Amino acid sequence: MPDIRDMIGGHTGERVVDSETLIRETQERVAGALKRGYEYRGPTNESERFLRRNVWSRVRMVTVYVDLVGSTQMTLELPSEKIATIISSFAQEVASVIHTCGGYVLKFVGDAVIGYFVAGQDPLRAADAAVTCARSMISVIRDGINPVLAQYDYPELRVKVGMDYGENVVARYGADPEKSHVDIIGPVMNIAAKIQAMARPCQILIGDDVYARLHPDMQGQFRQVEWSPGQWQYRSRVTGDLYRVYEHSA
Repeated sequence: MPDIRDMIGGHTGERVVDSETLIRETQERVAGALKRGYEYRGPTNESERFLRRNVWSRVRMVTVYVDLVGSTQMTLELPSEKIATIISSFAQEVASVIHTCGGYVLKFVGDAVIGYFVAGQDPLRAADAAVTCARSMISVIRDGINPVLAQYDYPELRVKVGMDYGENVVARYGADPEKSHVDIIGPVMNIAAKIQAMARPCQILIGDDVYARLHPDMQGQFRQVEWSPGQWQYRSRVTGDLYRVYEHSA
């Protein structure tokens, strides 16, 4: 699992966590949820506070979509209350990794989690942090959540991750600055979702705008996806050429 100790940078007051501690704490929380109905406290809603401070602003960010694979099949095999516990635990653990890596959790959508890493003046750090986060998510699920699920003869979890970089607009749906719903709108959100939809289980796919901002050492862990004719039709917002997508090859 990648070492996330140097990737903290999105929030103040965070504690530094090594990968072994992250795995152990994940196992303890998931086991507690399955045994006793443990309820997550989770991080405070820093995303909403950030968005409300930046309503109608254009914000450059890396957007990350994380989708749980096979949840439909699980609903056919397990009691509904167990499904709810498993999916809730999955979503909260993914949210915890995003928070630990310096990102924000935008929202939970069914069995998917959407997060983002604000670029600010350092898009290179945001890109590296987002990729490290995605790798950590997969490791936390594989080494933290799945061993606990196996003890109860539950199916293992797998995810697909897609991400893209660019400028989005923070929108507020209503006039009330404190209560009206806030969200992020823009092409990056849409393309990140499309990229995620093309990923295989346990695969990370990133758009070219993320790849171009990665450290060279991290770029070396990716290779360009070769699409079949008609399989991928989205074009670069800058050049108009077919938008390149890269897959994690580690």
